[in-house]
Amino acid sequence: MIKVIIAEDHQALIDGIESYLEFEDDINVIGTANDGASLLTLIRRKTPDVILCDIRMPIMDGIEATKQIMMELPNTKVIAFTMFDQDEAVKSMLHAGAIGYVLKNSSLQVVMEAIRTVVSGQFYFDKKINLPTANKNMSKSVLSSRELEILKLIGKGRTSHEIANELFIGKSTVDTHRKNMIRKLGLQGAGELLRFAVEKKYDF
Repeated sequence: MIKVIIAEDHQALIDGIESYLEFEDDINVIGTANDGASLLTLIRRKTPDVILCDIRMPIMDGIEATKQIMMELPNTKVIAFTMFDQDEAVKSMLHAGAIGYVLKNSSLQVVMEAIRTVVSGQFYFDKKINLPTANKNMSKSVLSSRELEILKLIGKGRTSHEIANELFIGKSTVDTHRKNMIRKLGLQGAGELLRFAVEKKYDF
């Protein structure tokens, strides 16, 4: 069962999502919050698997709340939930630790799909979102220190197996990082990631 908390300052929207998800056997909404501070109090009691988090909330916004959540419950998956698809908003939430991004004007089917996707550790981006262009500054802001480390080695021509041996991690972990970087950077596949890494290897 996927335990979900919804953080949104419009109660009517929360009620609509809850009503839609209550018929899903594998998803259980265990709590709701109308501001970032209440969300943090709630997650400490409920330890959710997934949080659907509005970016603009009173008291504490979704970006700051996500940063706090990642420090306290790093295994919890955060989906940004917003009306905005501006590059800066996407980057800010990704940098804070969100691994999903859904627009409020999308169907509730998209919300459900996002929840099921991120709980497995994969990134989910609403198809309506214009992903930020992959560039040096953006990659520095959204990639984790480990991902930057792996990106440098990719740029040097290392294979996943060689990277795994060099960093003392599993090959499957490297492959997961590769997949996450492709999604974060808005690239189309492994070939584009390699080209990007080679082009940027002196910039990090």
